[in-house]
Amino acid sequence: MLEDTQGLHVVAQTPFAPDDTVDHDSIDTLTAFYHRHGAKGLLVLGVSGEAQTLTPDETVGVAAAYVAASNGRPVIAGVSSPNLALLAEVTAQVRAEGAAGVMISPPASVRTDEDLMAYFDAVFARIGDVPVVLQDFPASSGVKMSVPAMARLIGAFPQIAVVKEEDMPSARKVAALRATVPWPVRILTGNNGLYLPQELARGADGPMAGFSYPEMLSGVDRLMRFDNDVAGAHALFNRYLPLLKHEAQGAMGIALRKEVMRRRGALAHAAMRAPGGTLTAEDIAELDAILAHMDLPA
Repeated sequence: MLEDTQGLHVVAQTPFAPDDTVDHDSIDTLTAFYHRHGAKGLLVLGVSGEAQTLTPDETVGVAAAYVAASNGRPVIAGVSSPNLALLAEVTAQVRAEGAAGVMISPPASVRTDEDLMAYFDAVFARIGDVPVVLQDFPASSGVKMSVPAMARLIGAFPQIAVVKEEDMPSARKVAALRATVPWPVRILTGNNGLYLPQELARGADGPMAGFSYPEMLSGVDRLMRFDNDVAGAHALFNRYLPLLKHEAQGAMGIALRKEVMRRRGALAHAAMRAPGGTLTAEDIAELDAILAHMDLPA
């Protein structure tokens, strides 16, 4: 189960080779890179993991490769889809490959609290007793879930063990959820880690985010939640902020993240599948200028 989920769970990239195939060798090096820099687990096939560009077979293959490379550490697979039959099929397949659970975001067709309950009632009727991360990301899903509606949902479906909170203002909603949603439900945060210190201060259990320097995310989490070193956490966060902000640019931000991780030896190629971002010479020059002023580790 996912009740012990806390600390950094990296939103993993899907690596591609120049010929547009999935680069499975780089899944191995990425997994080692993430865990070497403090990841307690991985979320694969998320929005920034380019899941929408994969075929169903590739989707299961990527999840299986990350599970194999993680050597028993938890891997959660994103399975969100407006097609419930496909969602259920992919859920069964990734679970068979060893995924610890799945992440689900409600589809854009959900408009009311009753729609929300009915949707997840249909989901769990199909997938059964599978541990679930509920993703609250209205900027992507188009669905606004209130705290009372989420609490009602979690009360009705104990399979929901984790909330990935990405609604804005995220720190305020983390606090509201922490005051409303009972333990042992965990709250992790996303939004590329942009508001991580504030979210941790309001009660988050760690980040579920991607960044080319995951050691910053795990370091801030450790300093805030275990060392009680708030000043040190903010100093570490601020050191990386220019690059963190630069990576928060949608598809182009993912391309930038991949390029930095390629330079760090975490993956062989920075390629994205269409319609993903492609870096121009000007984009590379801007990235070089930012990195030149930051004096970051290799």
